Amino acid sequence: QVQLVESGGGLVQAGGSLRLSCAASGSTFAINTMGWYRQAPGKQRELVTSITRVGLTAYADSVKGRFTISRDNAKNTVYLQMNSLKSEDTAVYYCNADRVGYTYWGKGTLVTVSS
Repeated sequence: QVQLVESGGGLVQAGGSLRLSCAASGSTFAINTMGWYRQAPGKQRELVTSITRVGLTAYADSVKGRFTISRDNAKNTVYLQMNSLKSEDTAVYYCNADRVGYTYWGKGTLVTVSS
Protein backbone atom coordinates (compact mmCIF):
# COMPACT_ATOMS: atom_id res chain seq x y z
CA GLN A 1 0.00 0.00 0.00
CA VAL A 2 1.02 3.56 -0.71
CA GLN A 3 -0.34 6.58 1.10
CA LEU A 4 -0.21 9.98 -0.57
CA VAL A 5 -0.70 13.26 1.29
CA GLU A 6 -0.97 16.54 -0.59
CA SER A 7 -0.29 19.96 0.89
CA GLY A 8 0.17 23.53 -0.21
CA GLY A 9 -3.23 24.42 -1.59
CA GLY A 10 -4.99 27.63 -0.75
CA LEU A 11 -6.37 30.89 -2.03
CA VAL A 12 -4.27 33.00 -4.37
CA GLN A 13 -4.93 35.93 -6.66
CA ALA A 14 -4.73 35.55 -10.39
CA GLY A 15 -1.14 35.88 -11.54
CA GLY A 16 0.17 34.51 -8.28
CA SER A 17 2.01 31.31 -7.46
CA LEU A 18 1.56 28.25 -5.29
CA ARG A 19 3.67 25.19 -4.66
CA LEU A 20 1.99 21.89 -3.97
CA SER A 21 3.72 18.94 -2.36
CA CYS A 22 2.77 15.28 -2.27
CA ALA A 23 4.52 12.96 0.14
CA ALA A 24 4.33 9.22 -0.36
CA SER A 25 4.66 6.71 2.45
CA GLY A 26 4.23 3.00 2.90
CA SER A 27 5.50 0.68 0.18
CA THR A 28 7.20 3.43 -1.79
CA PHE A 29 9.79 1.25 -3.45
CA ALA A 30 9.01 0.56 -7.11
CA ILE A 31 6.82 3.66 -7.48
CA ASN A 32 7.25 4.68 -11.09
CA THR A 33 5.22 7.55 -12.46
CA MET A 34 3.77 10.16 -10.15
CA GLY A 35 1.47 12.89 -11.28
CA TRP A 36 -0.98 15.62 -10.53
CA TYR A 37 -4.59 15.65 -11.62
CA ARG A 38 -7.23 18.26 -10.97
CA GLN A 39 -10.98 18.38 -10.87
CA ALA A 40 -12.87 21.62 -11.18
CA PRO A 41 -16.49 21.93 -10.04
CA GLY A 42 -18.80 20.21 -12.49
CA LYS A 43 -15.93 18.87 -14.59
CA GLN A 44 -14.14 15.58 -14.97
CA ARG A 45 -10.80 14.92 -13.37
CA GLU A 46 -7.99 15.73 -15.80
CA LEU A 47 -4.28 15.07 -15.95
CA VAL A 48 -2.19 18.16 -15.27
CA THR A 49 1.32 16.75 -15.32
CA SER A 50 3.33 13.63 -14.62
CA ILE A 51 6.92 12.62 -13.97
CA THR A 52 8.61 9.26 -14.17
CA ARG A 53 11.11 7.96 -11.70
CA VAL A 54 13.95 9.03 -13.99
CA GLY A 55 12.52 12.50 -14.50
CA LEU A 56 10.65 12.37 -17.78
CA THR A 57 7.80 14.85 -17.66
CA ALA A 58 4.57 15.54 -19.50
CA TYR A 59 2.20 18.49 -19.22
CA ALA A 60 -1.31 19.35 -20.27
CA ASP A 61 -1.31 22.08 -22.91
CA SER A 62 -3.23 24.36 -20.58
CA VAL A 63 -0.38 24.51 -18.04
CA LYS A 64 2.72 24.31 -20.23
CA GLY A 65 5.10 27.13 -19.45
CA ARG A 66 3.34 27.94 -16.17
CA PHE A 67 3.53 24.75 -14.09
CA THR A 68 6.61 22.70 -13.26
CA ILE A 69 6.63 19.24 -11.75
CA SER A 70 9.64 17.92 -9.87
CA ARG A 71 10.44 14.94 -7.76
CA ASP A 72 12.74 14.00 -4.90
CA ASN A 73 13.02 10.22 -4.92
CA ALA A 74 14.99 10.19 -1.67
CA LYS A 75 12.09 11.93 0.08
CA ASN A 76 9.39 10.14 -1.92
CA THR A 77 7.90 13.53 -2.65
CA VAL A 78 6.64 15.18 -5.81
CA TYR A 79 6.14 18.91 -6.16
CA LEU A 80 4.06 21.11 -8.40
CA GLN A 81 5.19 24.70 -8.83
CA MET A 82 2.31 26.72 -10.25
CA ASN A 83 3.02 30.20 -11.59
CA SER A 84 0.89 32.75 -13.41
CA LEU A 85 -2.22 31.17 -11.98
CA LYS A 86 -5.54 31.79 -13.69
CA SER A 87 -9.09 31.53 -12.42
CA GLU A 88 -9.55 28.44 -14.58
CA ASP A 89 -6.85 26.70 -12.54
CA THR A 90 -9.26 26.61 -9.60
CA ALA A 91 -9.79 22.96 -8.71
CA VAL A 92 -9.04 20.22 -6.26
CA TYR A 93 -5.57 18.92 -7.10
CA TYR A 94 -4.90 15.23 -6.60
CA CYS A 95 -1.58 13.47 -6.47
CA ASN A 96 -1.28 9.97 -7.83
CA ALA A 97 1.36 7.29 -8.02
CA ASP A 98 1.70 4.17 -10.13
CA ARG A 99 3.30 1.13 -8.52
CA VAL A 100 3.39 -2.37 -9.91
CA GLY A 101 0.19 -2.00 -11.88
CA TYR A 102 -1.76 -0.16 -9.19
CA THR A 103 -2.63 3.51 -9.05
CA TYR A 104 -2.85 5.24 -5.71
CA TRP A 105 -4.51 8.58 -5.02
CA GLY A 106 -4.26 11.26 -2.41
CA LYS A 107 -7.32 12.97 -0.95
CA GLY A 108 -6.64 16.21 -2.77
CA THR A 109 -5.87 19.81 -1.91
CA LEU A 110 -8.03 22.75 -2.96
CA VAL A 111 -6.55 25.54 -5.05
CA THR A 112 -8.69 28.62 -5.49
CA VAL A 113 -7.58 31.40 -7.81
CA SER A 114 -9.46 34.66 -7.43
CA SER A 115 -9.75 37.00 -10.38
